[in-house]
Amino acid sequence: MSPAHDGSTDPRPVRVLLADDQTLVRAGFRLVLERDPAIRVVAEADDGARAVDLTRLHRPDVVLMDVRMPEVDGIEATRRILAEPSLAGVRIVVLTTYEFDEYIVDAIEAGASGFLLKDVEPEELRRAVHVAVAGDGLLSPTVTTRVIAALREHAAQRPSGVERLAVLTDREREVVALVGRGMNNVEIGRQLHMSPATAKTHVGRAMTKLAARDRVQLALIAHETGLHRT
Repeated sequence: MSPAHDGSTDPRPVRVLLADDQTLVRAGFRLVLERDPAIRVVAEADDGARAVDLTRLHRPDVVLMDVRMPEVDGIEATRRILAEPSLAGVRIVVLTTYEFDEYIVDAIEAGASGFLLKDVEPEELRRAVHVAVAGDGLLSPTVTTRVIAALREHAAQRPSGVERLAVLTDREREVVALVGRGMNNVEIGRQLHMSPATAKTHVGRAMTKLAARDRVQLALIAHETGLHRT
């Protein structure tokens, strides 16, 4: 839930910035998003450099970022935005035309909170904005398996860094392992015989301990350390 204006109890709309080099794509996304009164598009950018500048200016809650843009692409724009401490609260959801974009692992490692196809259903796009601002990672159901497979291959090329996991309790390690397999809180709860709320609590604690921005980065850590195989 977004913070309220001036200390009131009414939540303000989630503020979104659209970054895509195609005017019609941006117009379509704006139309879809603003059908939800809890979402407001505050700015549009037609390239990555402009997206970075407008993010600094408007401080949106969520940036919907195209991968392939002229001059500065969406990956570099994501890196620049999330490298600035003052923009640490911004969530970036990457949008692409392809079922598996070769740059998506780079986007996730750069700090993107999710990944969706551009032909996503309107309701799913709106849900993605709310999920991202809540701090959860989002992967389109049609590409989750492919993304996780790519993360696995990518992680296999690195040292495991298992010492990073020493800060976790045994239960948190179990939960992170299941996040790494692509499970949501309901599925984790079913697997570990706990409520979804308890699963969410364990996920949140693990994210804090491992300095992960969201579930997507938590999944990446699970694959880098091999924890997803346990």
